[in-house]
Amino acid sequence: MTRRGVRRSVRLLGVASGSAALVLGLAGSALACTIKDFSAEARCAGGKGVIVVTDTDPSATDATVSVFLQGKGGVETKVGEQPVKGSREGVSITFPEDWKPSATYRVHVKGGKVDRDIKPDLVTPATACKAESPSPTPPAGTTPSPTPSTPAPSRSAPAQPATPAPSASEAGAAPAGTAENAPSPAVGDSNLAETGANSRTGLIAGIAAALVVVGGGAVWFGMRRRGASRHG
Repeated sequence: MTRRGVRRSVRLLGVASGSAALVLGLAGSALACTIKDFSAEARCAGGKGVIVVTDTDPSATDATVSVFLQGKGGVETKVGEQPVKGSREGVSITFPEDWKPSATYRVHVKGGKVDRDIKPDLVTPATACKAESPSPTPPAGTTPSPTPSTPAPSRSAPAQPATPAPSASEAGAAPAGTAENAPSPAVGDSNLAETGANSRTGLIAGIAAALVVVGGGAVWFGMRRRGASRHG
């Protein structure tokens, strides 16, 4: 190989090495973490405000995000600080912050070769978050209607033998000897019923008459015998 060939080979190798270095440098620069990989947004979650920071760094460089509320006169209040490790698809971190309308927040990122604020500063919406309305409650003194449920089978009491109802003939028949069965007195005997007379009145009258006759006969027989004794 001549000297000219050696020089040509060395020159070609140098060009190739430089090209490779340039490509690797560009690739590294493309994958490096930059402030452009970060974004901040004010949102509402559950009726309260939050600040969400998203990291789309494809190199997955570890970084720290800090959020500050800017007040009047340049006074800042630190809201919070969180670590983040981004990805090409994006990784989000959330800072609970009940922000006011049109408030300004400064978001700072530090990681790798980055130590800068996200520009422009975050300004919240002009309308505050609305709290979620609670479910309506029934007015006092009312009870919610119970949910219908399948009633449990109840044990029925054993059937009692039915008491036989009295027949019409038995119910209508009155016991013997009651006032309802006694014969009503005749119209002509109403005075006898009031004086205590009954069906034996004729018999008693006949006996009395017989006694009167017997008594009269005894008196007559006695007077006749007394007269005969005097004449004798």
